[in-house]
Amino acid sequence: MKNQHIVSAGILIAVVLWMVIPQSAEEPDESNAPTVSTIMAVPEGVSPGENPGDFIVRAAKINQQTYGKKVRVRGRTQAFRHVEVRAEQAGRIVSEPVMRGARVSEGDLLCEIAVDDRESNLLEASSRQEQAEFEYKASLDLQTRGLQSDVIVAQLKAALESSKAGVARAELALQRTKIVAPFDGIVETRIVELGDLLNAGTVCASVLDDSPMLLVGLVPEQDIGSLSVGARVAADLLTGQRIAGTVSYLARAADNISRSYRIEVEVDASFEDIRQGITAEILVDSADIQAHLIPSSALTLDDSGLIGVKTIGANNIIEFNNVSIVGDNTSAMNPGVWVTGLIGTINLVTLGQEVVFPGQQVESNFDWSR
Repeated sequence: MKNQHIVSAGILIAVVLWMVIPQSAEEPDESNAPTVSTIMAVPEGVSPGENPGDFIVRAAKINQQTYGKKVRVRGRTQAFRHVEVRAEQAGRIVSEPVMRGARVSEGDLLCEIAVDDRESNLLEASSRQEQAEFEYKASLDLQTRGLQSDVIVAQLKAALESSKAGVARAELALQRTKIVAPFDGIVETRIVELGDLLNAGTVCASVLDDSPMLLVGLVPEQDIGSLSVGARVAADLLTGQRIAGTVSYLARAADNISRSYRIEVEVDASFEDIRQGITAEILVDSADIQAHLIPSSALTLDDSGLIGVKTIGANNIIEFNNVSIVGDNTSAMNPGVWVTGLIGTINLVTLGQEVVFPGQQVESNFDWSR
């Protein structure tokens, strides 16, 4: 029993001493201390610093360039002219009309009407003309000998002229039995068939002139002043084809409803087989302006929702600059958007612009931007 009491007393004394004697403060673990982070601006393509705690933003030197501003117009393709060729004489179709889609030249036969009595009418008119000429010449001979009055001579002269007019009408009626193409083009529609009876004014066929083809659209009134006849044009068709041309017409009067102005573009002759009525996005060359070509990913918004970019200005201070997008560059080598609102050469933040804010200072020696 004595041994047990001695052990218990020893344990009690050890516990009391542990509770009474103050414990020494533990040494702080320097490895858990927070690290000081800095924001570094480095050029694109350069590896960041060795400190993993640094925030990295990418920047690029962007020079101001001359940019040919373009006006974007929504339009469509249209034939240079498209007419319906109508019969001028009544009659029955006696030959097979030209097939739809056939290409014809000026003067080619489209439809032929039966001659019927038109040749007989011409022969009759010619005979009357011969008789009138003989009688008029005889009256002149008698007049020179004083045996014919001036009144009779005048009447015979009028009869001669009337007979000549009759011959001309008969020839014209015979000529109009052949309905021909008024210009080079493509037969778009064929209205009649062999054996049909045409009245004067009935459509035989329609001919479409696709050389040159046109692009037509409406230009807003705020852009019409910057365009001129002769300006070069590039257009993307809904079919995927890209074509070019020249502005051939700008309307002087606006459309009463849209207050826009009609524009016509003559497509270059090298572009063939373009159909009428295809939707086109037309880009018309306008005035040259000073702009910057930047990556579209560099664009951001300010607190007011205005679009702009962040740049590194004097003393390495971040600045926000409002910009206006005036065009885009679809080249695979240097894609981006053209913007105005920036002056001269800038140091553009291209990556990490959401990490920094206007007025904040970054670290960079800017040797790469010179």
